Amino acid sequence: MELRFRRIRDRLPGWLRRLVEIGADASDPDELRVRKAVLVLSAALMASLALVWVLTYAALGLWASAAIPLVYQLASAASIYTYARTHRYVLFRESQLLMSLTFPFFLQWSLGGFEASSAVGLWGVTSPLGALLFVGARQSIPWFVAFAGLVALSAGIDPLLSPGAADVPHGIVVAFFALNILGVATTAYALLQYFVRERERAQAKSERLLLNVLPEPVANRLKEREGIIADDFPAVTVLFADLVGFTPLADRLSANEVVALLDRVFASWDELAVRHGTEKIKTIGDAYMVAAGIPVPFDDHAAAIADMALEMGPALARCSNEIGCPLEVRIGIDTGPVVAGVIGQAKFIYDLWGDTVNTASRMESHAQAGTIQVTERMHRALGDGFELRRRGAVEVKGKGEMDCYLLLGRRAGSPSKRRGRAAAR
Repeated sequence: MELRFRRIRDRLPGWLRRLVEIGADASDPDELRVRKAVLVLSAALMASLALVWVLTYAALGLWASAAIPLVYQLASAASIYTYARTHRYVLFRESQLLMSLTFPFFLQWSLGGFEASSAVGLWGVTSPLGALLFVGARQSIPWFVAFAGLVALSAGIDPLLSPGAADVPHGIVVAFFALNILGVATTAYALLQYFVRERERAQAKSERLLLNVLPEPVANRLKEREGIIADDFPAVTVLFADLVGFTPLADRLSANEVVALLDRVFASWDELAVRHGTEKIKTIGDAYMVAAGIPVPFDDHAAAIADMALEMGPALARCSNEIGCPLEVRIGIDTGPVVAGVIGQAKFIYDLWGDTVNTASRMESHAQAGTIQVTERMHRALGDGFELRRRGAVEVKGKGEMDCYLLLGRRAGSPSKRRGRAAAR
């Protein structure tokens, strides 16, 4: 919003740019700044357009009718000036809405009703439309009711006014009919354009936020129907990573430094997840969880996680060098069946459950710093494409003794396959 406001503002001439910024406060939220600028600009444009009525009716000798839009111009200018001096936005907004509601009807009555005035009272509808834009949907209702009431009043007194209607040439009446209809229609269209564009931007922003929380296929299912989203996956590879020594390091850093450090490290791992077609599940403190083969299954999910795991250490080393904080990572991996689904109603999350998840977590917690520890079934799933070294039997909490392996790298002549994983995403 801020960037868009600046782009629009920078395209304006210098004097107009200064005009739309009067009354703005540095502490204003971006949306309020846009509303203030639009209100100032629309008030100035409508006051300028009123000059057409002033000059036309003055030329016809209809001085009372010419005085009404002139008074409107002066009152609007005074309102803008007062707003520039006091920054009282609510007073400025309400005065502009009130003037745009009442003055068109005053002019219509002075000319003798709907026909002689070319239904200039139509401009009064800009008041409830403006209230809808600048105040809100519920708060605009009284303004619309007031407009409807003035229309009904005008219809009721029209027979009384028409006998004394001003002698306005037919050509001017027709021209002003066209001007009033086109002007009001243009105003309404511009406001609707604004609402539609803002809604589309809001929807796009919500879509981006949703995709930051849920995988795209899951997000689409959530939008299409209500109910529980849960799936069984027979073959998924799960990775847990933990920053070794982060807790004592965090005690020495400020809150901003801790968050900035984790953001830098996890952002680099997020890039790896995208590159290898894996799905980031969540972060828990300084732990990172990612999986492959969900929500869209693909064959080489074990290799995808292995490729990513091998690059996570070097990525962390680069971050450590940049920020001057030595860190190591330990990683645990397992592959097998999982249950995946969305839990929660407000702050929902896409999560995984099952023995595979628990075992991958145990592989990480029992791994040595700087190593990637995997299970026997992960070793079998990787086949001959990777170099692994048997660590031996490890006593794993809740599992007993397990044969574990350390992932060292890809074997020579066994290039990483990414085309299938990219297609899966």
